[in-house]
Amino acid sequence: QNDAAITLAATDSLVENVHFDLEINSWQDLGWKALAVSLSDLAAMGAKPQAALVSLALTEKTLVESVLEFYRGLLEIAGVFKVAIAGGNVSSASQVNITITVTGTGDGADRILKRSEARAGQKIAVTGFPGSAAAGLWLLKNRPGNVNATHTRLKQSFLRPFPRITESEFLVKTGVKTAIDTSDGLLADLKHILNSSRLSANIDADILPASHLTRASFTKNQALDMVLTGGEDYELLFTASHSMIQEVSSSLNVPVTVIGDIIEGPPGKINLLGEAGNKLQLARNGWRHFD
Repeated sequence: QNDAAITLAATDSLVENVHFDLEINSWQDLGWKALAVSLSDLAAMGAKPQAALVSLALTEKTLVESVLEFYRGLLEIAGVFKVAIAGGNVSSASQVNITITVTGTGDGADRILKRSEARAGQKIAVTGFPGSAAAGLWLLKNRPGNVNATHTRLKQSFLRPFPRITESEFLVKTGVKTAIDTSDGLLADLKHILNSSRLSANIDADILPASHLTRASFTKNQALDMVLTGGEDYELLFTASHSMIQEVSSSLNVPVTVIGDIIEGPPGKINLLGEAGNKLQLARNGWRHFD
């Protein structure tokens, strides 16, 4: 039945030298992030987390202490979101591969956040400050020894993302139907919604929510590029009526910014608008798997 509780599942893999670098990510931070990534998939559906299965493929050089550190980080975030680590598997490999499968519950088939329910006339909104993780990654690669407080906070945005579980539950209660998490980048993930809903969008570049930390550390154009294409922020990008977004914004402890409109048009088309409504050109669209 549509109103009966349902079980949802999500799985994600982090592959060494593709999704993480052990010279950048500590094992403890990696444990946190590995579970955060999969929990964010549940948040994108409006599901409440229950349990996780952890599959590790480790190299012969992996130290026992490294695995213990990994589980310290994993159990830390599991405690925050009350997730039971229910089991898993360990095997050998030529490079580290971490796969986590999570299960959660939804309130019913009609109360799941989907990509395909956007409607022309709705507003587009996003939680938090997209681009922070991209800024942090750049600093980790190019300013690794810098202990500037601003840089440290941006680095943590990349190393320890915080899945929007609580926020997604409120979206569902408010009546929001369409959402996605910004794992691939704001533009790329908005395209997923637009392709599934067979619509287009206008985005206002002047109101995109780069954090003051990102703006303080990068040029305006660099910050804009990070917001649009950075990825790995795991914020929630969603569509709803203006009044519904106002209700969400007034009730959450994280910023919610309206960044544009859903419009009729070719599926997946995004118009990035600058001053006076002029269209801006984009160099790239965000993370694409297998590129």
